[in-house]
Amino acid sequence: MKNILILLVALVSATTFAQHSRTAQFNLENKKAIQGYDPVAYFSQKKAVKGKTTIAATYDGVVYNFSSQANKDLFLKNPTAYEPQYGGWCAFAMGDYGEKVEINPETFKILDGKLYLFYNAYFNNTLKSWNKDEVNLKKKADANWKKIIN
Repeated sequence: MKNILILLVALVSATTFAQHSRTAQFNLENKKAIQGYDPVAYFSQKKAVKGKTTIAATYDGVVYNFSSQANKDLFLKNPTAYEPQYGGWCAFAMGDYGEKVEINPETFKILDGKLYLFYNAYFNNTLKSWNKDEVNLKKKADANWKKIIN
C-alpha cells in the first residue's frame, strides 16, 4: 500500500511539473493560447477567428478557445495536430535568433499541416522574411525550440 501511495504521489508530481514547465514555455495570456484565437479555424477556415471563452478546452495546462463546438470537438480528438509550433511564439524569431517574440495571431502560415505564427506590427511583418528563407529558418527554429524546451 505504501509503495502504491509513493508511486501515485510521484506520478502526480511529475505530471504537475511537466504541465508547469510546458505552460512556462508557451506564449500565454492568462493561461490562454493564441490570444484566444481558435486553433482549428486556421486549418478549417484558412483564417484567424477569435474563439469564445464559453467554448474552451484545456490541453496539458494550456487553454484554447474555439469559435464553435465542432472545432472544439475536432481539437479534442487530436490536440497536437492543431497546436501552434514553438509554443505559439513567432516562428521567424525562433529561427533567426532563437528568441521568444510575441505574435499577431492574424499573421500565420500552415506548413506541412502545422500552424506557424508570426510577429506583425510597426511595418515589420516577419512572415515575409520567413518566406524568403523558410527552409533554413524552419530548421534553425526546430533546433532552437528543442533547446528551449529541454
